[in-house]
Amino acid sequence: MSDETPQFIPARMINEFSYCPRLYFLEWVDTEFEDNHFTADGRFAHRKVDDGEPTAPLRAPDAPWKARSVELSSDRLGVSGKVDLVESSGGEVRPVDTKRGVAPDLPEGAFEPERVQLCLYGLLLREQGYRCSAGELYFAASRTRVEVPFDDALITRTLDLVAQAREVARGRVAPPPLVGSSKCGGCSLAPLCLPDEVNLLRGATQEVPRPMLPARDDAQPLYVQELGARIGVSGHCLEVKDRDRKKIADAPLVEVSQVIAWGNVQVSSQAIRELAARGIPVAWLSMGGWLSGVLDGLGHGHVALRQAQYAAAASADRSLALARAFVATKILNCRTLLRRNHPESDTAGLRDLQLEADRALEAPSMEVLLGIEGNAARVYFQAFGGLLEPTEGVSEFDFTTRNRRPPKDAVNALLSFAYSMLTKELAVTARVVGFDPYLGFLHQPRHGRLSLALDLMEEFRPLLADSVVVSVINTRAIEPKDFVRRGVGVTLNAEGRRAVLRAWERRMSDQVIHPLFGYRVSYRRILEMQTRLLARHLLGELPDYPGFRTR
Repeated sequence: MSDETPQFIPARMINEFSYCPRLYFLEWVDTEFEDNHFTADGRFAHRKVDDGEPTAPLRAPDAPWKARSVELSSDRLGVSGKVDLVESSGGEVRPVDTKRGVAPDLPEGAFEPERVQLCLYGLLLREQGYRCSAGELYFAASRTRVEVPFDDALITRTLDLVAQAREVARGRVAPPPLVGSSKCGGCSLAPLCLPDEVNLLRGATQEVPRPMLPARDDAQPLYVQELGARIGVSGHCLEVKDRDRKKIADAPLVEVSQVIAWGNVQVSSQAIRELAARGIPVAWLSMGGWLSGVLDGLGHGHVALRQAQYAAAASADRSLALARAFVATKILNCRTLLRRNHPESDTAGLRDLQLEADRALEAPSMEVLLGIEGNAARVYFQAFGGLLEPTEGVSEFDFTTRNRRPPKDAVNALLSFAYSMLTKELAVTARVVGFDPYLGFLHQPRHGRLSLALDLMEEFRPLLADSVVVSVINTRAIEPKDFVRRGVGVTLNAEGRRAVLRAWERRMSDQVIHPLFGYRVSYRRILEMQTRLLARHLLGELPDYPGFRTR
């Protein structure tokens, strides 16, 4: 971000700063936002104001009048605001601000953040030449008004908070999270802030993190692979029609987390605009599962994170440190998958994987690390076939070695498809968090390669992609008829893709106990958490990147 903060800070952001400086930084500087029932309730309470005219003229205070949705700003204060209601009476004006909930039982009549925001409205009105000695807070649930006098103490505190907020906004790192605060429980940005998790990893507390992150995302991906299908929007729903314009599926927009279009699937301009406005990504994949492109509106405005990412990628030492963590965690997760599921666990193979993981953490160069990764992959895939239950008379699922581009047998076709799905998930997640998905650390930049997504997926290859492949084969969810041979290559047909996608979504929704934080959370949430923890590390909040290692 620039060294200079914007000229005007909204008064509501000073409210946020008073409540929690980190919340203010994430929302105002990093442009992060998430809804919860509190924010939705607040919008409902403000619906009349928000639906009104964007500005309302003020008049001389010599006669009673009211003005709604009044926009004000001050160069001297460096603050702007939109006042819900301004009332004039007795030669004075009085700002009225609407709040959700009921009036608190406090001597001051309201909490400091609300009083500070209202005081700023009063100061902005004074800047316009009006007399303004007090304001009122209207609490929608209790339908009561609370008077807030603008005394010297409140004005001094308000101006101090404005100065502090401007100084914090000049920094590149968010203020540290509140420690054990009850405020975090109702904060809509808690899943992005990860207050307890960050405090635990940075050593600020030893308390077990509270499960403030939703265990599972209620919204789900919409997969469309019908050739010639068209995705449109009708009201608040997406509609999918076949080439004959017959509706074959629909989904409420609030229940869609992303749209994945396979092959020749059209998306209407109206649908793209609505999806972009809601921050719902659209991913286009080839029929073979290769990611062709992602659309997510204007993308994330987190410039400081991308600057930190570029700086770390330009540093050989920092890139190597991150690459070590990715590779070591991947090897250990491969070892765990074999130890748990191989019917005849090879003690020597498990020992070799442990040794390679230890060597990875001490690798002196990227070249040595890549050699270690290759050795570990050889050991792992030599044993991988033992995870697959033999089917009498069926040889299509015999596995001897990993091959690709193109995969030459059914198992390798499944592995390649699952890895493509995992790449897509992490490319989308990286963009949502604010990263450049093309710039990685282990996978060096190459034109068109999603290097960061490939980095982040390393530790999840065995946990998600490989385990899904093992599952669909061993449960007979996939059969030889679900594959097509083209030349020397093998790929899934439409029915095969559907079967794998069903298994993929079940796995992504599976809830597991987080090995570091102790609460249950889905794998889809874990992918986002790991990406955000990497961001916290690159921005200087965490000393190291904590890989996700299953036990």
